[in-house]
Amino acid sequence: MTSDVWLPIPAEEIEGLPPVVDSGLTYRHWDGGEDFPADPADCVFYAVPYMSMAWTATRPLPAMSSVRVVQTLSAGTDNVEPGLGHLPSGVRLCNARGVHEASTAELTLALVLASLRGLPGFVRGQDAEEWRAGFYPALADKSVLIIGYGAIGAAIEDRLAPFECARVERVARSPRTTARGAVRPFTDVPELLPEADVVILSVPLTATTKGLVGAEFLATMKDGALLVNVARGAVVDTGALLAEVTSGRITAALDVTDPEPLPAGHPLWHVPGVLISPHVGGSTSAFMPRAKRLLARQLNRFVAGEPLDNVVLTTGPPA
Repeated sequence: MTSDVWLPIPAEEIEGLPPVVDSGLTYRHWDGGEDFPADPADCVFYAVPYMSMAWTATRPLPAMSSVRVVQTLSAGTDNVEPGLGHLPSGVRLCNARGVHEASTAELTLALVLASLRGLPGFVRGQDAEEWRAGFYPALADKSVLIIGYGAIGAAIEDRLAPFECARVERVARSPRTTARGAVRPFTDVPELLPEADVVILSVPLTATTKGLVGAEFLATMKDGALLVNVARGAVVDTGALLAEVTSGRITAALDVTDPEPLPAGHPLWHVPGVLISPHVGGSTSAFMPRAKRLLARQLNRFVAGEPLDNVVLTTGPPA
């Protein structure tokens, strides 16, 4: 039987892959197109096309009877999880930890600074040839709350360090201590929200975090606070957010929305105090070299029978 590897990047463009002759692998290129590159039943390692919707990412899974690894190139795995029930027991699902931290943290800081310092208004002023001088909020002396303190959350704090924030609070699923300070549990969020000037969401989308930011959460935020979402759109209740930002009580900077893409005519497009970027947290020049290194490293570990990095879960027997 053929041992195929499906890659969303042509194999010849990835340095350091296990040689075909030595590994017994056959590399197939599939970027989510209508036609599969080969029989999915022969695939043993499936690297999911980047930024693919769930229906694309999961389409070959029911026929992948031999697959042993599903590797995403995104930090989240929510787009493939709906199809995992079709897979045999023992398949490892791996995410792309280490690929997106730099890009997503950069965009987070860009959204925070642009929102606080009024950059969208300056752009509109330039278009209208208007000189919109005045005093604007600074990031200095602000209190920042990072909800979702994994690799991306830590990278965000690294980039906050030079900005003289009054303090940074960290929240994750499990409390722990880091070199920068304590990471508190999700149960502490209601206590921390009223003191935060900037609230940054960088959590994965799970059953627990879906709708995490609803009416009660938003009402607990302090007046004038900024909500920044670089996680997933469904972490925030869009209706509840619209009510708060329309009132002008808080502002928001969103790299992700629900629905996504945000359709034409949606009221979020036009609410003052809302800055929207089109889910480009990881889509930078930093992505491709890191993605290629991850794929090469994982496939070399796979061939050598070594433990893989970034294993999120392993499938069990069918229920």
